[in-house]
Amino acid sequence: MAEEVWVGTWRPHRPRGPIMALYSSPGPKYLIPPTTGFMKHTPTKLRAPAYSFRGAPMLLAENCSPGPRYSVNPKILRTGKDLGPAYSILGRYCTKTIMTPGPGDYFPEKSTKHVFDSAPSHSISARTKTFRVDSTPGPAAYMLPVVMGPHTVGKASQPSFSIKGRSKLGSFSDDLQKTPGPAAYRQTDVQVTKLKAPRYTMAARVEPPGDKTLKPGPGAHSPEKVTMTKPSAPVVTFGIKHSDYMTPLVVDVE
Repeated sequence: MAEEVWVGTWRPHRPRGPIMALYSSPGPKYLIPPTTGFMKHTPTKLRAPAYSFRGAPMLLAENCSPGPRYSVNPKILRTGKDLGPAYSILGRYCTKTIMTPGPGDYFPEKSTKHVFDSAPSHSISARTKTFRVDSTPGPAAYMLPVVMGPHTVGKASQPSFSIKGRSKLGSFSDDLQKTPGPAAYRQTDVQVTKLKAPRYTMAARVEPPGDKTLKPGPGAHSPEKVTMTKPSAPVVTFGIKHSDYMTPLVVDVE
């Protein structure tokens, strides 16, 4: 009769590993940072310097250096070759032929005036081209300053008078209609220079300042969801009260 209590092929058994439903706390979900080591060390404790052990260095390739491949001549020292004089049979070197002046290109008889003292010698030649055109001013190019009138130089001049026509400005022939009349000037407001009287205007009613933004009503608030003063909001679920992993009470009904 015990076989008929269970439905299906499932039977109670021991779980193979830890199941989170068996624990009421998070359990090993949250780990405390370690105080040893270098990785993920806790920030509340001092961390000592860490040293690492490295492995053996990587082997170098066989062809990274020539090694004893090159044979150095033992007669070559740091100061040069340690050899005796050696001679070789070569042809004549090719020299470049330079055209130099011969003895007939010099005139030593003309160097007498440069070597010995000689009297000055003058030659008769034509006028140079530079002074052919006389560029200096002549006597007619200068003008003496006047001695009469207000423009004398170096002398005091008397006051000079000129005969000029009558001015039209302010004369009897001046047109007085071109001047502005009394109506052309604007009268100054009395309130500019004296006390200003109060003024009243007729305007619309002034509304008192207020906040016209939309405010949430009582139905917009959910006090049952507040978790600031309580550990958590109330949660209502529908389910069984006992655990699925507990062995139920089996009553042998015969």
